[in-house]
Amino acid sequence: MKQIEKIAAAENFAAVNFGKLSELGEYVLSLGEMKIPGKVFGGAALQATGGEFSFQLFLPGTETGFLHRHKEHEELYFFLAGKGEFQVDGKVFPVSEGSVVRVAPAGKRSVRNNGTEPLIMLCVQYKGATFTAADAADGDLLNEPVAW
Repeated sequence: MKQIEKIAAAENFAAVNFGKLSELGEYVLSLGEMKIPGKVFGGAALQATGGEFSFQLFLPGTETGFLHRHKEHEELYFFLAGKGEFQVDGKVFPVSEGSVVRVAPAGKRSVRNNGTEPLIMLCVQYKGATFTAADAADGDLLNEPVAW
């Protein structure tokens, strides 16, 4: 089974490498008795404190195989390669490279690859209804040179 490679870390950052997106199928996520091939979570490897994310590869003809929803977490799904279909609350629509889908916590969701090439997805999960106008202005531009 493929493992996340740690690149570097210090007090204020962590960096990892998941490998080539085409090799995501080498990861297997174990959820008790359930094994999900091609899925890997990354938040813990990066010591993320504000959300979670995962990469997932669906081979042609595969799907999540279940509906799920959340109590508090909203999700953003970024489609990085391939074509497929996404379902929320019974509404089915096409997704492909470049598509982004936001699903509110209560939305019942699922994904499938009905195409002929691998469907690669990045999912970002975070607590819904928390981002404010003040958060949008949270960054500070520093008057310091960038030293490469």
